[in-house]
Parts: sequence; C-alpha cells; structure tokens
Amino acid sequence: MVYILLAINILLLVAGQTVWKIGLTKLGGLQLSNWSHVLLSPYILLGIVCYGAATVLWLSILSRLPLSVAYPMQSAAYVVALLIAAFVLREVVPPHRWIGVMVILSGIVIVSWKG
Repeated sequence: MVYILLAINILLLVAGQTVWKIGLTKLGGLQLSNWSHVLLSPYILLGIVCYGAATVLWLSILSRLPLSVAYPMQSAAYVVALLIAAFVLREVVPPHRWIGVMVILSGIVIVSWKG
C-alpha cells in the first residue's frame, strides 16, 4: 500500500509542475509586472493544490518507510516529468537526458532491491 501512495505522490508532484509550466507559458512567464496575475492563475492554484496533496501523502509515506528508501524512490518523478515534457509538452529531449533517466531508473531498482 505504501508504494501505491508513493506512486500517487510522484504523480501529484509531476502534475503540479506540469500545470505550473502550462500556466506560466500561457501567461508569458513570471514577470514583475504580472506576478499577482500569475499567482491567481487557475493553473498555478491547481499546482499548489497538487503539491499540498503530495505533501500530505509524503507525511504518510515517511511514517511507513525509511527516508533512505522513500526519498531515492521519489526520484522516479524525474523520469515521469521527462516523459511528460517529451510527449505532452512536446519538448525536445536530447539523448544524454534519456541516458540520465536510465541511470535514475537503475538507481531506483538498486535502492528498492530487497536483497
């Protein structure tokens, strides 16, 4: 069950970052002249809600898993974020970043190994 919570936590973190990116892109980025408009944007507010929910889940996860396991496994968020960037946001992802994601995935496997 704790690993399901961890997966949801990761998805919420990436969802928050994704809606922030979409919102900032639609608003032309964060500027001194538009900061209040940006902070009240539905995208930014949705991202804050995602992060709040992820934080509550994270507290539950930390009460069930050692930090030395939970935190490295949360690096799966980097992998999911790269996939979202490439396939949803249509960002160009160079080969060295894909290699980096493979290294991260290898690390997650090693950390979660129950040997």
